[in-house]
Amino acid sequence: MKTLILTITFAAAFCGAAQAQNVAQRQQNERQRIAQGARSGELTKGETAALSRQQQSIHNQVARDRRDGGGLTAAERARARHRLDNASRDIYKLKHNRRTR
Repeated sequence: MKTLILTITFAAAFCGAAQAQNVAQRQQNERQRIAQGARSGELTKGETAALSRQQQSIHNQVARDRRDGGGLTAAERARARHRLDNASRDIYKLKHNRRTR
């Protein structure tokens, strides 16, 4: 019984850490997508600046959330994921809107 409780506790702690890393990894991936779009000419300077501001806003909110409680709550993770989903959609739309620099 003790082993089962320890296993469940460890799994829950590990899942929480993986979720926090998931937000950070998504932010990094989106920054790389923006940089690649700027290099290839798929994004104009204005589009690149707007997407970068959006990413910085998400980063600032996540950092604030982490400072406030020592980590991200489920609601904060969900809000971050939602904002990252919207940002990812914006990156796609702007990279494929036929505007080039």
